[in-house]
Amino acid sequence: MELTLGRLVATAMVAELAAENHDFSKHVWQSLTRYLNFDWGDLCDEDKDLNRIALGPDGGRIFAAYDHPDHEDWRIWIITEADRSVTTVLFPCEY
Repeated sequence: MELTLGRLVATAMVAELAAENHDFSKHVWQSLTRYLNFDWGDLCDEDKDLNRIALGPDGGRIFAAYDHPDHEDWRIWIITEADRSVTTVLFPCEY
């Protein structure tokens, strides 16, 4: 099974912090790697189950959340739209 990301984008806040802070940039790329390996991060089991369903033939939006162990304000979300046209990396406050 493969996850199609479509166009990968980040919000301005995520892009700016990643450009300024190597550790945050590393967190984003490690989170994306986990996402591509179907590791949905710091979600409840019910949300993880919804992602597994969304990978099926009927599709659906895929959502994951990743916390950084040392920076609680570095929690990011990764969302792939149901049509798989775009995947967005964002902070929860930007939703």
